[in-house]
Amino acid sequence: VIFMLISGIATQIPDVSSNLWGGLLLTVMLAVVGILLSFPLGVLLALGRRSSLPAIRIVSTAYIEIIRGVPLVTILFMADVMLPFFLPGDVRIDRVIRAMGGITLFSAAYVAENVRGGLQAIPTGQIEAAQALGLHGWQTNLFIVLPQALRAVIPANVGLFISLLKDTTLVAIIGLAELLGIGQSILAQPDSLGAHLEVFAFVGIIFFVLCYAMSQASYRLERQLGVGTR
Repeated sequence: VIFMLISGIATQIPDVSSNLWGGLLLTVMLAVVGILLSFPLGVLLALGRRSSLPAIRIVSTAYIEIIRGVPLVTILFMADVMLPFFLPGDVRIDRVIRAMGGITLFSAAYVAENVRGGLQAIPTGQIEAAQALGLHGWQTNLFIVLPQALRAVIPANVGLFISLLKDTTLVAIIGLAELLGIGQSILAQPDSLGAHLEVFAFVGIIFFVLCYAMSQASYRLERQLGVGTR
């Protein structure tokens, strides 16, 4: 609903450019987009790293190791500063979109390693049984291996996504005013001088509420799926 309002879809409200997004809205949008896009990409990378095809395995492994070897700040700088040099002169990508892409690509490498750990935990006997039943490789992964692996790595992935939510504060270095950036902007105003405790406490409470909600949702999902019990 919020996205429809700020984009002017099916409403009379003028379109709001993503470059004008800020505060809690920007923090939530960066986190949600990063989580939704990095998870399927990470699963594909994990499967690619275990692929029997050398080209796919080498590319997936190289991507994961390179991305995990650099900090998120570097990825954000490259997306903000270097990416425009590789685009045609008439093509412009909004800064927020570039930040979302950088966060997604960075988080996907860590999701891939979490999922790969879950895939390695599946007994080989189940894969051999699926092959004996005549299932193809993609059927084995889709119906037997992935459901068990993804269920086993729920705690690790949720911990990663909580970290991703907190890492959205790093986009301030490329000029985006997310929740913490808005707080610092408030402190720069003459009327708010000396209000550091109130501002940072309020920002900290919001982040705690969001992270705690994600943690509780994870615990509930684990109980429903029987993680660690069956």
